Amino acid sequence: MTDLLIRPGRLDELGTVEGLLREASMWLASRGIDQWQYPPHRDRIMAALERGVCFLAFEDGEPIATIQVDDFADSEFWTLEDDAGAALYVHRMTVSRHAASRDVGAKLLDWAAGRAAAQGKRWLRLDAWKDNEGLHRYYEGAGFTLIRIVDLPHRRSGALFQRPSESDPEANE
Repeated sequence: MTDLLIRPGRLDELGTVEGLLREASMWLASRGIDQWQYPPHRDRIMAALERGVCFLAFEDGEPIATIQVDDFADSEFWTLEDDAGAALYVHRMTVSRHAASRDVGAKLLDWAAGRAAAQGKRWLRLDAWKDNEGLHRYYEGAGFTLIRIVDLPHRRSGALFQRPSESDPEANE
């Protein structure tokens, strides 16, 4: 793998982002996982592209991953006690299947944690599908701690994870 180039996606790359998400959806379905089994939320992706918070990762000029990193803390999940402003949040991260074995996801998460630290945020957070235990293990292996699972009947996501934005011995207290 050559160097990974991560940059904000452009409006004309909406189809690229959607394609990466559809590929992930098909792969999940092939494994019997019901996560992301709906068309990508085009309006949300377009809004993220417009705000410059939807990023694409490229390897040798080819888009191989996408990640959204912003300050949106879903109020159904993150409480006042969580201090939502102390974190950046990851949404819709996916890596193309042909690049999945090259630690691209881990590099994206490290990059996102660096962004959070550069913005003075203590945490990098995300919410994951509640019953995708393999995904939970993946995030734990990437330095995240499961904070809690919010079980709302109308939401499939709700496993809340966070990790320090940089090496901070007090962060896991």
